[in-house]
Amino acid sequence: MQFKVLLMDNTKHLEALGDIRQMMERSSRFISLSGVSGICAGCFALIGAAAFFVHFQLRFDQPQYYQYARLADGSSNPEFYRFFFTDAALVLLGSLLAGVWFTRRKAKRNGLALWDSTARRLLINLLIPLVSGGIFCLILLKHDLVALVAPATLLFYGLALLNASKYTLNDIRYLGVSEIILGLTGCWFMGYGLLFRTLGFGVLHIVYGLSMYLKYER
Repeated sequence: MQFKVLLMDNTKHLEALGDIRQMMERSSRFISLSGVSGICAGCFALIGAAAFFVHFQLRFDQPQYYQYARLADGSSNPEFYRFFFTDAALVLLGSLLAGVWFTRRKAKRNGLALWDSTARRLLINLLIPLVSGGIFCLILLKHDLVALVAPATLLFYGLALLNASKYTLNDIRYLGVSEIILGLTGCWFMGYGLLFRTLGFGVLHIVYGLSMYLKYER
């Protein structure tokens, strides 16, 4: 009888410790990230890559995408840059809107605040490498190093995810490391930026989002 009472007391203590641990994790980590938003971001990236491929690859006989940035006389191709930035902006906008929508829905469903001190720290740590990477890519474009822009975006995006991962789920860390590896590989195999961007922002996001959904939301 005493053993049974002791066992019940230990079970209650363990449950209490589990509740305390969960409360501490909620206060120190942003856990409302939605896997569905990752899937949407990956799909938008695939659509953007397909649009770029159809617009340029099927019109010109150039094996490497960065060669479209220059005209035959060596001057910059305004069509390339106009389509490049428009395509990237639309993919980014769609991904951000989907991310905010699904994350807000998940936070509301779990009774959590969407914007608090943890979310603010997450955003700051995410933006520092992202903004730095954006400026770095503009510098690459200024110096006509177009072939390095795609892998550089993957590299800085991975660093941003890694930097912000301590304020959210550990799964973000693995995605960040994967993006860094892909970015470095893209730097080695220059000229295949469209392929690496498709893998990094498209396929990896879909795999990550599906994993997050099955693990935390199903």
